[in-house]
Amino acid sequence: MDNSTKPIVTSTPELQREVAELLVECLNLEDVSAEEIDPDAPLFGDGLGMDSIDVLEVALSVGKKYGVQLKADSPDNNRIFGSLRQLSDHIAAQRTR
Repeated sequence: MDNSTKPIVTSTPELQREVAELLVECLNLEDVSAEEIDPDAPLFGDGLGMDSIDVLEVALSVGKKYGVQLKADSPDNNRIFGSLRQLSDHIAAQRTR
């Protein structure tokens, strides 16, 4: 068995809602509620319309709340920030709090 592969951890609906609320608060989304964020919709572009500055803000908030360090220059960011579900799954797998 390959020791470099981590077990796949998926997020709970509760964590997804918590992360959605964090996104709404962090990004000052006045026209969107946490319940309206589709877990599988893209966070960039046509989805929530996040840009690189938004990613930095969310990364700071995620770090403070969950102890998950997200680096601005990580090649995995497109995957991690692909959707609410992907971000929540990453937090579930990496969280320290």
